[in-house]
Amino acid sequence: MKLSQFIQQYRNDWNDLEKLIIEMPKKKTYTSVKEFQTTYQKVSRQLSYSQTFFPDEEVTFYLNQLLSKAHNILYQSQQSSWKQLGSFLGKKFPSLLIEQWKAVVIAMLLFVFGGLASFLAVIENPNYIYSILPEDMVQSVEPATLGESTGNQDAPGMSAMIMTNNIQVAILAFAGGITFGLLTVYILIYNGLIIGALAAVFWNYGNSYVFWAFILPHGVIELIAIFIAGGAGLLMGYKLFVPGPHSRVSHLKTQAKRSVLLMIGTVPIFIIAGIIEGFITPGSFSLEMKYAVAGLTLVGITAYVMLGNYFLKKNPA
Repeated sequence: MKLSQFIQQYRNDWNDLEKLIIEMPKKKTYTSVKEFQTTYQKVSRQLSYSQTFFPDEEVTFYLNQLLSKAHNILYQSQQSSWKQLGSFLGKKFPSLLIEQWKAVVIAMLLFVFGGLASFLAVIENPNYIYSILPEDMVQSVEPATLGESTGNQDAPGMSAMIMTNNIQVAILAFAGGITFGLLTVYILIYNGLIIGALAAVFWNYGNSYVFWAFILPHGVIELIAIFIAGGAGLLMGYKLFVPGPHSRVSHLKTQAKRSVLLMIGTVPIFIIAGIIEGFITPGSFSLEMKYAVAGLTLVGITAYVMLGNYFLKKNPA
């Protein structure tokens, strides 16, 4: 290919990249970033060709300068993405959580309703446990020996497994909003039934203090995360069920964004809960220490939400 042909064939790509370099700092949408990256990669290949066949021509120098500018913009864009993530987790998510607190509380009440119902039922008749929990789960429960065997041979593996399972439950509770919230309600009540039934079994054995010491250290923030995800699903379900003057699709689009942001914000919480459940809960710590960890997690997440909301109001940018 001759130099004149090379310039004529690819000049539009270079013009596009020059335009994107100017526009990128002002408009950083997913589409614009994707277009920028695609154009950057094309021009990079063209520079490589020019360096091979036209090493001493002005066009090679021009492309090298153009890509240097583009690289700086791309790097700043990537840095900005991390900054946006930090701003979301540090300020926007806590504020959104306070905004939507009613849905989160309703999710918690549904869970508590299921928990109390199964707890009272199994207290009255221990055989009801077989109607609530799968038989293999019932057989694996050893209320008389809980706490006698501490330590964990595969803490990292357990942590990863537990974290994955809990995130799956939360995602299902969130996605259940598309069923007008009915699936979300079922998941919240069912998980409450499980905890309540297990609590009743240990109550009947007089081992409740040990049971809650093994549940609360990770359970406090784990359940809060599930309530947030469930609340996000309930919000979507409500907008579908009561669309008001707008169409259901319109309401769903508006609410889905908030609900997705709430769901995303629970991921770090589940990571922390998984680490605690994999390393601290089965560890050889005193029961009092485990209750202290539970208290610290509650104080910590409360402070996180309140401070995040405060800083957002103080500095909205």
